[in-house]
Amino acid sequence: MAYETIIVDVQDYVAMITLNRPDALNAINTQMLSELCTALEDADVNDKVRCVVITGSEKAFAAGADITEMSDRSFVDMYVAKIFSAEATRFNNARKPIIAAVSGYALGGGCELAMMCDFIIAADTAKFGQPEINLGVIAGLGGTQRLPRYVGKAKAMDMHLTGRFMDAPEAERCGLVSRVVPVKKLKEEAMAAAAKIAEKSTIATQAAKEAVNAAFETPLTAGLAVERGLFYAMFSTEDQKEGMAAFLEKREAQFRDR
Repeated sequence: MAYETIIVDVQDYVAMITLNRPDALNAINTQMLSELCTALEDADVNDKVRCVVITGSEKAFAAGADITEMSDRSFVDMYVAKIFSAEATRFNNARKPIIAAVSGYALGGGCELAMMCDFIIAADTAKFGQPEINLGVIAGLGGTQRLPRYVGKAKAMDMHLTGRFMDAPEAERCGLVSRVVPVKKLKEEAMAAAAKIAEKSTIATQAAKEAVNAAFETPLTAGLAVERGLFYAMFSTEDQKEGMAAFLEKREAQFRDR
């Protein structure tokens, strides 16, 4: 499929999706978000994709939502159109692992998009923020809900109420990002992580993603029940038999996603 706001490249079982609105610092508009969701849905059903990496430019992962698209809209316009609602659901329904590779600005909707991914690898130039307060609004793509889960209430309140940015080292200390790497090595590191994931059983990686996500959406006892059910289910797969046999035989496992 031809896209206008993103670039999709599939190699070695990894789909690299690059946000591509350079003149707008990759500001997220409805077209970009829709195309991104379509690309994720395509990746989910593509046997040649086992992991996805979403990235932007060196200057900006995404500098926010496209204000020109929203500035003149009324409450009724936003409410009736349910801006971002359907796309957020489509994104969250993606089953294969998604890595955000962030350099430069990840602000507003860009920060929210990165947090929607399964984990973030940040360049040392990355800056995260939810500065919607400066525009007289608040985050609308999950920022008020996900950021406290990652960095705690105090820092989330600080960022949402003052609009201040968080640099990469602070983001790593707070648990917002999994690791920080030199900007010139960002894509290399992200692709290496994706390649490592792609070596695993897709059934197992999807189950792990589902189980970890349950930790943020359920009480502990319910989350443990989800984990246990998925753990038991793995023993009905050929990949479990192969993985354990390979371990005992001291060889590399050859997973077949069955």
